[in-house]
Amino acid sequence: MRVAIAMSGGVDSSVAAALLKEAGHDVFGMTMRIIPSGNDSTQAEIDAANVAQQIGIPHHVEDFRHIFARQIIDYFCREYHGGRTPNPCILCNKYIKFGILMEKALKMGAEFLATGHYARIEKDNNTERYILKKGQDRKKDQSYFLCQLKQEQLRHVLYPIGNLTKDEVRKIAAELGLSSASRPESQEICFIPDNDHARFLEEYTPQAARPGPILNEQGKTLGQHQGIMSYTIGQRKGLQIAAEEPLYVTAIEPDQNAVIVGTREQTYGKEMVAGELNWIAMPALDRPIKVKARVRYRHPEAEATVIPQENNIVYIKFAEPQMAITPGQAVVFYDDDTVIGGGTIIRQGR
Repeated sequence: MRVAIAMSGGVDSSVAAALLKEAGHDVFGMTMRIIPSGNDSTQAEIDAANVAQQIGIPHHVEDFRHIFARQIIDYFCREYHGGRTPNPCILCNKYIKFGILMEKALKMGAEFLATGHYARIEKDNNTERYILKKGQDRKKDQSYFLCQLKQEQLRHVLYPIGNLTKDEVRKIAAELGLSSASRPESQEICFIPDNDHARFLEEYTPQAARPGPILNEQGKTLGQHQGIMSYTIGQRKGLQIAAEEPLYVTAIEPDQNAVIVGTREQTYGKEMVAGELNWIAMPALDRPIKVKARVRYRHPEAEATVIPQENNIVYIKFAEPQMAITPGQAVVFYDDDTVIGGGTIIRQGR
């Protein structure tokens, strides 16, 4: 079986590649060049090429910088400027890694594109649908970031380390003597190496850093911000406001260029609306269902009822109030370890 493996130079994709090679597949590595600045090879490309040479597979670098900048970085900036908090990894998986990279891999003769994600895929023989499941290592599970993948993508995907824990992956890498065995965890967003979102946004779009008021829930000015792109719902640090009790960001109003703050209790909500829905375990939602919903990657799952509306929108009601329901973030619906589907949070409340 001919398999392409997306290689980032990290330990997860390196071990995935080694396991596929060990299983006897015809494997070749593919690394995406996506960081916009510079023309030279990145360290990730060099590391991936070294691992590919170690395990004896061909390695290709695909230059996606222009399309990545247009589809992912521009989206990232637009969302923050619109007062929302985006999740670029989900969009990258949908359009770049399992989009144009997969298309390239299939054109090169691959039957599957494999990655180092901690997730699993099974086929439901009753429905003939491909089912996305959580990775065996619940602490590293990445199914949340894969919620927008469609059936035609999932049928060509392999997750070789989905049944392993991170410790087991590092052990395999060490036993094989892979150069990536001790490489540290990758940063949260690949195109922001220092993880300073505000600095990146200000450099990429200088007009973003426009000062404005920080208001309380009653509209009183408490301070000034240096650009709404520096804030997200639920944020406490960095407000630089003296108050009798801790204050948190409760809303961002781009039309007023204002950040709204309130108490911790005011960040909670029991209802929300989501759009851009993608259903994996079923073709569509035609009736209310009970689920476990996750409103951010690190947020614990919570019991909720999902009610379909018109125009691919759902209304979600939680059994208990949830903190920091944030427009722009993904909400993913689970049934135990199975991903039912996911979408993008539009707003809190009806």
